[in-house]
Amino acid sequence: MSEAKLSPATLVVKAGRPEPGVDAPPNPPIVLASAYGAGGMEYGRYENPTWAAFETALGTLEGGRALVFSSGSSAVATVLDLLEPGATVVAPRHAYHGTLHQLADLQRTGRVKETRLVDIADTTAVNAALTGAHLLWAESPTNPALEVADLPALCRAAKAEGVTTVVDNTFATPVLQRPFEFGADVIVHSGSKYLAGHSDVIIGAVVVQDDERYDQLLARRKSIGAIAGPFETYLTLRGMRTLGIRIERASANAMTLATRLNEHPAIERVRYPGLPSDPGHGRAKAQMSGAYGGIIAAEVRGGAEAAERLVKSTQVWMYATSLGGIESTMERRRRWAGESATIPEGLVRLNVGIEDVDDLWQDLDQALRA
Repeated sequence: MSEAKLSPATLVVKAGRPEPGVDAPPNPPIVLASAYGAGGMEYGRYENPTWAAFETALGTLEGGRALVFSSGSSAVATVLDLLEPGATVVAPRHAYHGTLHQLADLQRTGRVKETRLVDIADTTAVNAALTGAHLLWAESPTNPALEVADLPALCRAAKAEGVTTVVDNTFATPVLQRPFEFGADVIVHSGSKYLAGHSDVIIGAVVVQDDERYDQLLARRKSIGAIAGPFETYLTLRGMRTLGIRIERASANAMTLATRLNEHPAIERVRYPGLPSDPGHGRAKAQMSGAYGGIIAAEVRGGAEAAERLVKSTQVWMYATSLGGIESTMERRRRWAGESATIPEGLVRLNVGIEDVDDLWQDLDQALRA
């Protein structure tokens, strides 16, 4: 059976394995080497067999060629480094604040002429902003507001304008969403999140289909040295093997919790693409593969003070940043100085893990009532 006919849940288990054979191990080894015998690989900053296994697995899942990086931020920085001086970038006003910080820094130094921040869910506004632009950066769902972009429409519009489209697919993962199928040019991942899945790795990745762009990114990774450690790469690949079942369980838990939160008197508003009442539900249903991920954005009545009390009053939920691990975490996003000013003060981002959903709900409910 060819890989093209396999589902993502199967590919994530199968891809990147060593060739089968007598006494062959099922997993690629951790190769610790700063140099190799003279030949093709040459030096540890250029290539590593452990990287190659992870890159094969992720590239197969996304439908392109992957490159591993030391972090999601270094992956973002390397993609942005492809911009010519004086470029104009269109980006979501609500997005990973590390990406927005990098764009702001590039604009301050003159590398980027203009960053046009848009409501990525407003297709008309995004299309208008694309005129004269060079790069469209998209997230769907967005971090932390959970807005859903019309990715097929945006990719078509960008292509018509000659604009490169980058999609940060960290929240959805290739199990739920494959941006190349909509016409995206570049996919970025913070692999520390769902790909690795256990809150123990800092790693990033970029996936492309164009060979020339791949060579450009590879050359920059070699020269800049933004490389991942073999051990971190091995852990990420091992974590990816359970991505399908982790996403399935986290999504199911999130759907149950979002439904209950939507009716809770202490909650003012819930954003979760799986809710039929969510503004992005129709798009998410069309673009995502039957589930909607494990992230919920909930606005707590009473604003910042009430939200701070909530995140500090749970026992099962962990008060922490980051997301994508098997454990449930939450935080008030505006506690970070760099978060967008249009994110409500009382918005709590909930990363729903794989625990028993009723335990999660009882802990959340008691904290909200308190």
